[in-house]
Amino acid sequence: MTYLLLPLLSPLILLAAAFFAFRHPGKRPGRVPELAEAAAFAAFAIAAAAAALLILNGSGTSALIGLFGAGFSVRLDAVSAVMLVLVSFIGWIVLRFSKTYLDGEDRQGAFTGWVSTALASVLLLVMSGNLVQLIAAWTLTSLALNQLLLFYPERATARRAARKKAVVARLSEGALAGAVVLLIAATGTTDIETILSTAGAGWLTAAAALLIAAAAVLASAQFPLHGWLTEVMEAPTPVSALLHAGVINAGGFLLIRFADVMLLAPGVMALLVMLGGFTALFGGLVMLAQPAVKTSLAWSTIAQMAFMIMQCGLALFPLALLHIVAHSLYKAHAFLSSGEAVRNVAAIRRPGPVAVPSARNVLQAFAIAIVIYCSVGTVLGFDGKSVQAIALGVILIFGVAYLLAQGFADAAPRALMQRTAAYALAASVSYFALQVIAQHLTAGSLPPAPSPGPLEWALILLALASFGLVAVAQATFPLWASHPAAAGLRVHLTNGLYANAIFDKLLDGWSKRAAA
Repeated sequence: MTYLLLPLLSPLILLAAAFFAFRHPGKRPGRVPELAEAAAFAAFAIAAAAAALLILNGSGTSALIGLFGAGFSVRLDAVSAVMLVLVSFIGWIVLRFSKTYLDGEDRQGAFTGWVSTALASVLLLVMSGNLVQLIAAWTLTSLALNQLLLFYPERATARRAARKKAVVARLSEGALAGAVVLLIAATGTTDIETILSTAGAGWLTAAAALLIAAAAVLASAQFPLHGWLTEVMEAPTPVSALLHAGVINAGGFLLIRFADVMLLAPGVMALLVMLGGFTALFGGLVMLAQPAVKTSLAWSTIAQMAFMIMQCGLALFPLALLHIVAHSLYKAHAFLSSGEAVRNVAAIRRPGPVAVPSARNVLQAFAIAIVIYCSVGTVLGFDGKSVQAIALGVILIFGVAYLLAQGFADAAPRALMQRTAAYALAASVSYFALQVIAQHLTAGSLPPAPSPGPLEWALILLALASFGLVAVAQATFPLWASHPAAAGLRVHLTNGLYANAIFDKLLDGWSKRAAA
């Protein structure tokens, strides 16, 4: 099945473009930006062709230049195909945007080279068929990103953010290396397909799952080592788009790729649910208090990655993959268009005062949102849906209820109420439809969600209560915003509840001891 080696051309083309860019590292480096953009588009076209061949011929793994289980090997299945198309598409857009954005910068050629290298590394990561290639690509991705974060090395804030990211990246790489060693000891092979099909319950597998989870959590900027992601804004905007729409997904991909191993460690899955749920609520609340557009988007990424990790902890791996795709496309657009955000908001016509929903309106909105969700679920079919997926849909509808509350406010115009009701219906239909599509595409590649036990039931109920409480508090915020405690809460949330300051102190202390 030689077609399985086709995706390997994508990173090789990008690495060739990077090599040419590094030979012309300065300002306006001739044809370098155009060649890099063409290489990225070629990588995208190859990824799309590989995905089409996958549909026609089926999944598999093919090795090339293998030695002692190492070397290049391509695992092409629904997960890797989706990620290959997504990453190469985002990369093409970022390089095309960078051609104009970086025009006239002193190190434009070097920047183009490191972006191409980062993209090639992520592509090698998502197509990895063996553990050696996986950890090598994981490490190379971190190193390339570090160079991009230091594009302006003279800026102290850029150096500090890059140093924090480097510390977290080394911890993540160490955790992944430990997991690789344990998986080899447990299965006797480095081939990922063999590991997923033969791994059995045991302390080695459970320990490997714990280290995989640790590597994923660290790479996804989760509490309490999340601060670096909110401080990398000194890098050019294309770096932010590449980071938030591409590189940050590596942690989620790792959990999805080793889904069969993770299911053998229910305790680790429970930890993912708790940490992901807490960080999602924490990041979402802090995001609302941020005054800067890009900082708010960074906190949004923390919350979105946390929600995706919670999905993995609930064994909803197809939905987690769908979440990665949707978030990446949204966040790439959000960062690349962030320069227009203030102008667009200022241009919005404000017909009058904002309608404030009462407590009765909020309760009415939540009740109607749940009725809509249940009605759509009954028509499209709750049958065959796992308890976890149904509960996740309820959490989604909590967000829709917030929109409904604005439309149901007594002072709101009828058109707004009709529009928000239509949004609620569309969100419910889309959730069930996309869930069916995701499960169909990943059937045979990802395991189905198992029936929840007592621990899983407790976590599901806790998640529903927590997200529901926060949604109600957000919807009723105008009613208690004038309370003195609200002003103090806003200050604390603006500073991220000072969790990042603790990490800063620990890091500064470690740096001083190392220097001494």
